[in-house]
Amino acid sequence: MRIRRTLSAAAATAGALALGLAAAVPAQAAEYSSALKIKGVQYDAPGRDSNKCSGGNTRNEYLTIKNYSKTTTVNLKGYKVKDAVGNTFTFRNSHTLQPGDLVSLRGGRGTDSDAGNVVYRQNCNFIWNNDKDTIYFYKPTGARADVHAYTKSANDRDGNGYITYHG
Repeated sequence: MRIRRTLSAAAATAGALALGLAAAVPAQAAEYSSALKIKGVQYDAPGRDSNKCSGGNTRNEYLTIKNYSKTTTVNLKGYKVKDAVGNTFTFRNSHTLQPGDLVSLRGGRGTDSDAGNVVYRQNCNFIWNNDKDTIYFYKPTGARADVHAYTKSANDRDGNGYITYHG
């Protein structure tokens, strides 16, 4: 009887330790089951920040999304991008990404183009903070496709305002 208690206590301790280790893994370290992932972000547009629709530089702030599948074409319609405070952009129109293809989601106003691999947010306000932020990327089902948190000091070693993810 005493042996059972010892084994049960050891098993409970091991289980608690395993749960603790699993909880310690940061959310962005998890790989989500999505062909589409965030390839990089130009979170700090070059030059002095100006969110004027005419002459501003919000279109130089962009997020690059890549289709990492080798065989599947994916339509972006219904996918969402959010920042840490809830600013959200939803891909409302069809925009297909062939295997290995990518698209730049840019700030500012412009004409979306499959051929030019660009979609505009049709909003002249900046979405990404210049010091730190979190980028959430959701499938049309609401499931998370990818997520990345960044800080300028830790992730942008060369200080150019661009960070690469997933190679």
